[in-house]
Amino acid sequence: MKLIVGLGNPGRKYQYNRHNVGFLVVDQFAGKYSINLDIKKKKAVFGRGKCLTEDVVILKPQTFMNLSGEAVLYLASFLKIKTNNIIVIADDSDLPFGKMRIRRSGGSGGHNGIKSLIYSLKSEDFPRLRFGIGRPESSSEKDLFEYVLEDFTQAELAIFRSESDRIVEALSTMVLESVNEAMNRFNG
Repeated sequence: MKLIVGLGNPGRKYQYNRHNVGFLVVDQFAGKYSINLDIKKKKAVFGRGKCLTEDVVILKPQTFMNLSGEAVLYLASFLKIKTNNIIVIADDSDLPFGKMRIRRSGGSGGHNGIKSLIYSLKSEDFPRLRFGIGRPESSSEKDLFEYVLEDFTQAELAIFRSESDRIVEALSTMVLESVNEAMNRFNG
């Protein structure tokens, strides 16, 4: 069984923030495979279903980004899912807007949601799919913090929507085939 984790912040206020890429992707993935995200427990919203032949659980932590690891650890422990079977989808301000990157493991790259998962799981060994959101022109930490919590511009949202089927296809490849296959096909 794979645990697919979309990182984001709960609530309508954050729905179309750049930082909520993970939530947007898992919502689309869940829709494609008719998986209802209707179970609410321990600071999490999740659903169980199938991605064709594979059993999956899709999770949207409700702890806010910086504490995402709490919900992931709870559900992974409860369902006895190994760390390398947890697939995380997150935004990445170090990638140009619209660029996708898949990795088998690694550090947080300064992403607080990933940092929380590494801390809670006591491991960096979980695959992740990152979608580039770019950076503000100013490189201060305050400007970056504000930037990730701003809504997509109309142009950015159009790019994200045009890429979303490809992102879901990459995620499906990670689940149904392998992380290596997804890296070979979608990292470019």
